[in-house]
Amino acid sequence: MISSTDTLNGAPVKDTSASQTLAAELLREFETLEGGRGIWEKHWEEVAQQVLPYYSTSFNSQGNTVAGAKRSQHQFDVTANAALWKFAAAMESMLTPANNKWHKLRHPDRSIMKRRDVQLWFDQVNDAMFHYRYSPHSGFQANQHDGYVSLGAFGTSCLFTDEFRDPSQKSMKGLRYRNVHLGELFFAVNHQGQPDKAYRRFKMTLRQIVQRWGEASLTDKHKSQFKDKPETEVQVIHIVKPRENHDPERMDAKGYRFASYYVLRETKTLLQEGGYRSFPYAIGRYITAPGENFGRSPAMNVLPAIHVLNEEKKTILKQGHRTVDPVLLAHDDGILDGFSMKPGALNYGGVSADGRPLVHTLPVGNIAIGKDLMDDERAAINDAFLVTLFQILIQTPQMTATEVLERAREKGALLSPTMGRQQSESIGPMIEREFDLLMWQGLIPPPPQALMEAGAAYKVEYDAPLNRAMRSDEAAGVMRSMQWASQIAAETQDPSVMDWFNTDVIVPELMAINGAPFQYARDPEAVATIRQGRQQQQAAAQLTQALPGLAAIQKASTPEGNAAFSGQP
Repeated sequence: MISSTDTLNGAPVKDTSASQTLAAELLREFETLEGGRGIWEKHWEEVAQQVLPYYSTSFNSQGNTVAGAKRSQHQFDVTANAALWKFAAAMESMLTPANNKWHKLRHPDRSIMKRRDVQLWFDQVNDAMFHYRYSPHSGFQANQHDGYVSLGAFGTSCLFTDEFRDPSQKSMKGLRYRNVHLGELFFAVNHQGQPDKAYRRFKMTLRQIVQRWGEASLTDKHKSQFKDKPETEVQVIHIVKPRENHDPERMDAKGYRFASYYVLRETKTLLQEGGYRSFPYAIGRYITAPGENFGRSPAMNVLPAIHVLNEEKKTILKQGHRTVDPVLLAHDDGILDGFSMKPGALNYGGVSADGRPLVHTLPVGNIAIGKDLMDDERAAINDAFLVTLFQILIQTPQMTATEVLERAREKGALLSPTMGRQQSESIGPMIEREFDLLMWQGLIPPPPQALMEAGAAYKVEYDAPLNRAMRSDEAAGVMRSMQWASQIAAETQDPSVMDWFNTDVIVPELMAINGAPFQYARDPEAVATIRQGRQQQQAAAQLTQALPGLAAIQKASTPEGNAAFSGQP
């Protein structure tokens, strides 16, 4: 069950005519979306059977979702399934890798960011966001990975972000994430095409409802069921949508931007009304078609190839079985009887009196051609899931630094249209939600006065491997320019050509593009100190080398030295 700690918690909503009317209206909104999703559910079901069998039969409320049931019996080839898991892993490594800070918050005004107090505050914010996002109880990494799997298979993912709340650990604060299964998710978009309404259909037991909202929230029928069968499941709808005419001056939930409702579907009972300051559902889509809200996926794009490959694999398995254990052909003259295939068996009548074989194997098809056909389909599937693209660097390990940058640039250019969408549509709203929750819990210090006077705005700067790959074009251009300049310097014997390059700017930028940890680089003051010491050492060495010559000059300049030089006694 997803919690809603932004909402007004406590006693259930009183069952009044107004609450009943509101619950009925909310259910009508939901049922409109539910009724228009049937074609999508059939499509997802077909994809799931071929790519993600354990998701099958789970997209509608009437589906067969028996836990532990075998669902892969129709799958003969696992290429698409393996490609999907590689896709999810690559998405995570390119967009949200756990081993580095893949984004940072900054003020849009560069002049404000030059203030040390503002810089320190944003550094504290970034540290806090990554700390609580990857804390042991947040569940971010696992749930985000599930979202990438859903994105690759079905084209749509949803991550719910809320405060961490555990009655047994009341003092613990932080964030909690949950991947929302596509079978539970319904949503609508605003005039800008952004998801701003979310409807989640899920099941709760009567005991869970009583634990959360009290027994008074149940009808007489459900109260009777609760006493006899407390684990009886009922369907609950969670609705989050923009609140019309919300008042930001109000301190209660009705002053929040988004309204939140929990409705017991069977009895049309409003269980709870509350709100959220920020949209808690981060919904991402791989690609969208005109007039469609749900996304389309790599698996959907190559579903015909997946079907063909599965059938080809089934055929190849049959042919392989016939090759290993061939069908025998024999003349029907009553000679053969009880032909044994056991090792060492002696069969009479298999040859004629003159030694001609009377038994032959049935010719089978050309398995090699079948394998070639399968390889073609596998290549198309791997291309759709970007597997081939992700393996560019792995397949060519013997490359120069410039070639690596070129490959990275190509990868960034090819990935940016699809993966960049996740940053703007899913990850960006998630970060906004996280910032709001951490600020509300007091886990982020108040902004400095200068930032408050400037509007306390912020922007997200992504520093994920994808973004660095997109910036590799800059690095490759610098490297090529320096190589050409060094060639010119060597040919013209004029090293001043290299004076055009500001290495103090180039080197830190190259480190950032290549993902070198920031702490590995020295700060400018340390670099200046090292250079000053080097200059002093060089000056001392030059002085040491010059001392013998200076001594000779000094000696020659003395009267004794002049006398000795003139030959006088």
